[in-house]
Amino acid sequence: MADTIPPLAPPLFADAPSSVNFKKLRKRLVRGALKAVDDFGMVDRRAVDAGEKPRPKWLVCLSGGKDSYGLLAVLMDLQWQGALPVDLVACNLDQGQPGFPKHVLPDWLDTTGVKYRIETEDTYSIVTEKVEAGRTYCSMCSRLRRGILYRIAREEGCEAIVLGHHRDDALETFMMNFIHGGRMAAMPPKLLNDEGDCFVLRPLITAAEDDLAKFADAMSFPIIPCNLCGSQDGLQRGAMKQMLDEWERKKPGVRQVMAHALATVRPSHLHDPRVFDFAGLEIGGTGETDPNVPF
Repeated sequence: MADTIPPLAPPLFADAPSSVNFKKLRKRLVRGALKAVDDFGMVDRRAVDAGEKPRPKWLVCLSGGKDSYGLLAVLMDLQWQGALPVDLVACNLDQGQPGFPKHVLPDWLDTTGVKYRIETEDTYSIVTEKVEAGRTYCSMCSRLRRGILYRIAREEGCEAIVLGHHRDDALETFMMNFIHGGRMAAMPPKLLNDEGDCFVLRPLITAAEDDLAKFADAMSFPIIPCNLCGSQDGLQRGAMKQMLDEWERKKPGVRQVMAHALATVRPSHLHDPRVFDFAGLEIGGTGETDPNVPF
């Protein structure tokens, strides 16, 4: 019997471009995701490989947008390389939007070899009925979607829901919280839900949206636009994106500088006594330098 030759890449990459630029892009996304997995403790790869911990299962949420396609492709690439000892279940939530092309995702997923589940829940009717005219659907849509995905994760035996949010999503969320919410918070790379039985993971949290757009285009993913909220005018997130775009035009690279700031925090230089013990500072104690603040 002839030896079986392992494939050179996951089936998902069978028709991927062979150009140097694409290979660099793919490597950048894969390395960034693996670093996020390790930096934020999404899975203890050494312990799983050694049999000290059970192999986890992740529910990878697939919306049909460029980011979620990229997420699944990157995770499958890492899995194929043996760098991600995790079982993956792709999941799409069909929310009953009029004209939603139900065949696109199943047809595409059949070519990838990944286990998947398509769940149909008519949240569209609920959202459009309950939300007042002129208001955005995002908040209610998100709450409904989140509850359904937690249920599916439990039914599938998954310890984590995995989302395709990227660096630019995190920065837009930070600016929305900063300007409109009066708090400093972005999107956490790893979150434990209220019930304490499921993680929410974002392995692409350091990836640039532009890279994911180029990757999706090169891979010819069958993109499905969101017609529920993406077409609504006046969304705060859209305004934040436009503002960041303008800053990027004026100072190229500013998004990456801001992303670095999210991971380089000095609690003693903020104003929240819940995260830094200002009252506990005493003469004779351990001090710190203050090189960047004039006085």
